[in-house]
Amino acid sequence: MNTKFLVLGLAILSLSSCRTPLNVAQIKPEKNISISKDLQEDQNFKNFIEPYKKEVEGKMNTKISHTSVELNKKGDNSNLGNLLADFTFEGADDWARKNGITTGVDAAVINIGGIRTTIGAGDILTKHIYEVMPFENEVMIVKMKGSDLKGLFEYYLKTQKNNPVSHLVIETDNGLIVNELINGQKVDANKDYYIATSDYLALGGDNMAFFGKGEIISTGIKLRDLFLEKFKANPEIVAPKDVRLNFKNKKVKTDE
Repeated sequence: MNTKFLVLGLAILSLSSCRTPLNVAQIKPEKNISISKDLQEDQNFKNFIEPYKKEVEGKMNTKISHTSVELNKKGDNSNLGNLLADFTFEGADDWARKNGITTGVDAAVINIGGIRTTIGAGDILTKHIYEVMPFENEVMIVKMKGSDLKGLFEYYLKTQKNNPVSHLVIETDNGLIVNELINGQKVDANKDYYIATSDYLALGGDNMAFFGKGEIISTGIKLRDLFLEKFKANPEIVAPKDVRLNFKNKKVKTDE
């Protein structure tokens, strides 16, 4: 019987508490505690993480390739930008041919802002790729009609921005497009093209709204993982020197 009364009492208290106004507790400011180098280190914690720290540092400092020149992102045809665009093309092309797109991809577009730093001449370490590409972006393939690719070329005409491309040639002069090639050929308005890019750009990032007219195909490949794989596969990097973006009489200053 006592148990029944106890349960009933708790129920009544619960119901009444629902009708009780919420009281805001008084907040009193307390004195800040200064954190400085004089604070004693937790030796147990340090000992615990030390093996993991050494393992991570070892992996990050592993040599994966070499370059005899600085790989930078300056200018409209930066060697690092074009190199990473080529790597994006190659990775997407390989995936496409293994997954039912028998013709592979036709071109690649990446954004210069996604390349966060440069790589100096000398040994290329794993950590350098993480510094260049700190984001978890994925490689996407966008299927587009040739007629819809007009938006891509107009984007470069309007912005004259040095977003790197692969297997594309875009030339402008005094507000006009004077040359637009994909895989060395003029664009066929009735043909389907497959453009490799990042998920950020495929979804309209950096004002690339033209991708919205296409069909987005996910590859599941992380850009950084692809770059790591490509650098490892090329012990000596040969930086691209070809001209892909040619903005004659350019009035807009290149931002990188």
